[in-house]
Amino acid sequence: MDIVLVHGAYHGAWCWDFLTPELERFGHRVTTVDLPISDPTLGALDYASAIEDALDPGRDPMLVGHSMAGLVIPLVAARRPIRKLVFLAAMLPSPGKSAKDQRSVEHIDGALSPVHAQWTDLGDDVWMVGPKTATELFFHDAPAAVARWATQRLRPQSYRVLTEITPLTAWPEVECRAIVCRDDRTINPVWVRSSARERLGVEAIEIGGGHSPFLTRPAELARLLDTMA
Repeated sequence: MDIVLVHGAYHGAWCWDFLTPELERFGHRVTTVDLPISDPTLGALDYASAIEDALDPGRDPMLVGHSMAGLVIPLVAARRPIRKLVFLAAMLPSPGKSAKDQRSVEHIDGALSPVHAQWTDLGDDVWMVGPKTATELFFHDAPAAVARWATQRLRPQSYRVLTEITPLTAWPEVECRAIVCRDDRTINPVWVRSSARERLGVEAIEIGGGHSPFLTRPAELARLLDTMA
């Protein structure tokens, strides 16, 4: 199957480097996408267009969206045929609301606040996260060398995708699955389980570890995605 991997906030296509060969061993054709996350003029529809540009027009892939990308992949499915959507420790858009609105009333964020607060405002609501905070939130269970490798590749993130009202007006008619990371410090595992049940009509599949299983347990995640495919 064609599997398209879509990264979350601050990340890039590099974050799938450990997972891609594991999926290819199962015979899947893997595509990764770099979203234009640092441009303050672009939002979720622009991210969706970047994904569409990377797709083979003659094939219907399974889209895997991590974290923030959960706000984007349903937009792709609303505009072209998609075999399946997989939400990996991901946010879910709510028509008529922004992700910021949702976070103010839903327990989406992780329960533990990071000890370090390395956030840099670069202007135009574009932010960068520092290595200590990123490690605490995203890579706390990764080997130290992997965490360093990852933090060195993080990119500035425009918050427009989080503050704009989602362009999604209605959920597309497509099969959806959800994966919850049991020790996630970024997206609340309790919220993932309840939102998957209430909004997607499925039970979230559990995987151990924190927010970035594509770096910390890529073989296990690949087996899980292979069963979904």
